[in-house]
Amino acid sequence: MTRPLRASIPADSVAGLSVASILLPQAVAYAAIAHLSIQHAIVAALAGLVCYAVVGGSRFAVVAPTSSTAALLAAAVLSLNPTGDADSSALAVGLVIMTGLGLLLVAGARLGRLSAFVSRPVLHGFSFGLALTIIINQLPILVGFGFGVNASGGNPVRLLAELLAQANHWALWSVAVGGGALALMLLLARRPKVPGALAVLALGIGLAYAVDLNELHVATVGPIALTLPSVGLPQLSMDRWLRIAELAGGLLVIVFAESWGSVRSMALLHGDAIEPNRELWAIGTSNLVSGLLQGMPVGAGFSVTAANEAAGAQSKGAAVVCAAAVLLLVLFGKSLIEHIPQPVLAAAVISALMHALSPGPLLILWRVNRDQYVALAAVAAVLAFGLLHGMLIAIALSLASAIRAFSQPVVRELAELDQSRNYIDRDSHPEARPHDKILILRPEEPLFFASVEGVLVETMARLEARSDLTVLILSLEQSADLDSTAAECLVDLCRMLERRGKTLLLARVKDPVRQLLLKMEPALFENRLFWSVADAVASATRLLQEGADPLVGGGGEGRGRHLQSQ
Repeated sequence: MTRPLRASIPADSVAGLSVASILLPQAVAYAAIAHLSIQHAIVAALAGLVCYAVVGGSRFAVVAPTSSTAALLAAAVLSLNPTGDADSSALAVGLVIMTGLGLLLVAGARLGRLSAFVSRPVLHGFSFGLALTIIINQLPILVGFGFGVNASGGNPVRLLAELLAQANHWALWSVAVGGGALALMLLLARRPKVPGALAVLALGIGLAYAVDLNELHVATVGPIALTLPSVGLPQLSMDRWLRIAELAGGLLVIVFAESWGSVRSMALLHGDAIEPNRELWAIGTSNLVSGLLQGMPVGAGFSVTAANEAAGAQSKGAAVVCAAAVLLLVLFGKSLIEHIPQPVLAAAVISALMHALSPGPLLILWRVNRDQYVALAAVAAVLAFGLLHGMLIAIALSLASAIRAFSQPVVRELAELDQSRNYIDRDSHPEARPHDKILILRPEEPLFFASVEGVLVETMARLEARSDLTVLILSLEQSADLDSTAAECLVDLCRMLERRGKTLLLARVKDPVRQLLLKMEPALFENRLFWSVADAVASATRLLQEGADPLVGGGGEGRGRHLQSQ
C-alpha cells in the first residue's frame, strides 16, 4: 500500500536522488549506443519521468531511455540509409513519435493484454542476445578504437574475432582505464546502497582533469551542446514517414513488453493493482512527448525500476525528485559530462547490462524442460541477424509458439471422484469413476477459431473409439466467451451427433457463451446448457434410465425427444 504523501516524501527523496545517480550515466551511455547526442537522452529521461508520474499507475516504474530501445533505434535508423547526422536525428525522432502514437492507438483499442503474446522465454532469449551484442559493440570504445561499430552489430561474433586479431593495436591506457572502471563498478555493485556508476564516473572525470588523457590516447566525451529543446515534427518526406511507421511496430512491441514486464514484476511483489491499458497510455504519452521534444524512445527498464524500489520509493514522487535532480545536474554540470572518458562510459554500459547476461532464466528453462529451444532460437536470431531482424524473429517465435499450442489442443476425459460430484482428469486419477454411456471431455484451451477444429477432431476420435456412448458432455470451463467460428463448430457438432443418435450437452457454460448460443440457435441449445458437470451428468443419467432424450434445462426441468438406440 502507498503511504500518505507527507510520510512518503523523505523516502521518495532518497530514492529519487539515488536513481538520478544511476540514470544520468546510463542516459549518456545509451545516447552513445543510439548514435545520438546526449541532449536526446536527457530530454527523453525528463519527458519519461514526468509523463509517467502524471499518467502511469506504478509507484516504482522509472521511464527513461533503455539499452534495448537505444540499440533498436540505432538499428532501425541505419536500415533507413540516413544521409548524415542531421538526417539520422530526424529519422530517430520520427521513429519515437510514431512509436508513441502506435502505443496510444493500441491503448485506445484496449489491447494491452496482447503483450502476453511475447512469451517470457522469448524475452529472456532476446534480452540475453541483446545484452551480449551491445556489450561486444562497446569493446571497440573500451580498447580505444572509437565508435566504429554500428548498434545493429553486423555479426558480434565476427566483431569479437576481429578485435582479438587486432589486439596489438589496442590503446593500452584506454584498456587500463576502461577495464579498471568496469572492475570497480562490478565490485561496488555488491553494495546496493553505494551509487557505483556515479562514483566511478566521478573518478573518471577527476582523472581527466588531473591528466592529459589525449596524450595517452584515451578519448573523452568532448564538447556537448545543450539547448532548450524545440517542439515539433521532423521534416521528412511522406515516403520516409511510411517506412518509419513500418519499423515503429517492432520498437513498439519491445518498448511495451519490456516496460510491462518491469511494472508487473514490481506490482506482483508488492500486491499493487496495475492495468495494462493504463500503462500503454502512460508509455505512449511518454514516447510521444519525448519525440516531440526531439528525445529518444523511453520505457520502464528493469534495472532502474528495481533500483528505485530497492532504494525505498513509496510513490511516484520518487520519479519527480529524480527528474528534478537530473535537470539540476545537467544545468550545472555540463562541463563535468564533457570530461567523462569514453572507456569509462563504455564500462558503465557493460556494467548496466551484466544482469541481463545472467544465464539463470535460461538454465531454469532447461531444468524444467519447457521452452528452452525457443529461448535459444531467440538468442541465435539476435546474434546471427542483428538486433532489428532478431527482434522481429523473436516476436514471430512467440506467435508461432502460441499458434502451435492452440493448434494442438489438449482434451481431458473427466470422471467422478467417489460420488463426490467432483469431476477430475481420469488419466491422472485412475480411481475416478466414469459413467455408463456418458463421455465427459474438457478442452484445456479456450475455444476460438485457432483451437476449436483441433478440439472437435480429438472429440470425434474419442467418440468413435467407444461404441457404447450415447451422451457427450463438453465442459467449457476454459472458455470465457466464444467467437463465431467456435460457436458455429458447436452447432455443427450438435447436429452431427443428432444424426448419429447421440446427444451433446454443454457444462460449465458461462453467461457470455450461454447468451451467444441461445441467440444463434435457441431451439437447439435451449435445453442443453448446464452450470456444472454434475448437473449435466445427473440429468443425462436420469433420463437415460427413463429411455428419454436428456434435453433438460440447467435446473433439470423438461424433456426432449426419445433417444435412438444404438
